[in-house]
Amino acid sequence: MTTLSCKVTSVEAITDTVYRVRLVPAADFQFRAGQYLMVVMDERDKRPFSLASTPMEPDIIELHIGASDLNLYAMAVMERIQQQREITVDIPHGDAWFREENSEPLVLIAGGTGFSYVRSILLTALAQQPHRDIALYWGGRELKHLYDLEELEALAVRHPNLKIHPVVEQPEEGWQGRTGTVLTAVLQDYASLAGHDIYIAGRFEMAKIARERFVAERGAEASRMFGDAFAFI
Repeated sequence: MTTLSCKVTSVEAITDTVYRVRLVPAADFQFRAGQYLMVVMDERDKRPFSLASTPMEPDIIELHIGASDLNLYAMAVMERIQQQREITVDIPHGDAWFREENSEPLVLIAGGTGFSYVRSILLTALAQQPHRDIALYWGGRELKHLYDLEELEALAVRHPNLKIHPVVEQPEEGWQGRTGTVLTAVLQDYASLAGHDIYIAGRFEMAKIARERFVAERGAEASRMFGDAFAFI
């Protein structure tokens, strides 16, 4: 791991609770798509955030931080970012990185700001394996929480092998897309998940249910399911 000082170049409030933060590191670093960094608050307090950027962008770090009065853990990080415009990070962490040597169909699953994890993997996969079959499922409480949906739809136009499945739990009137939970949408679409590489980011309980049901009901291979949560459950 490397400890880096990073300058904050931009902070964008994407929604009322999600911020897109871009950093410029003071030195070179390396990571794999799907890994995360730790924001160093003090010697004993380091807080994890997935990298939304890719290893192909060595001069920039992008984070998607969900922070609100209900999440003071992340809000304290945002306050430091906004006030000091410089943070220290410990990078990289995590074993749920993109297995670039595989060529099987990809299923990417994200809940909320877990999208930052699958975004890095998606962009890396499209650059390295542009013809690989990829399905991305992104679930949010409301449509506004799927904040980069336009970017994804534009990617799908350029890559016919990429299928985007937004799923909204509390749809507004007129919403024509999928509703309910993101895991239910995956189960509805796949009679079998055998022979698929599956990457998932979201609440720990979501990852736990996904592993149990996908393996038991859809023939997924647990060794080919990847997510940071699996190191803790």
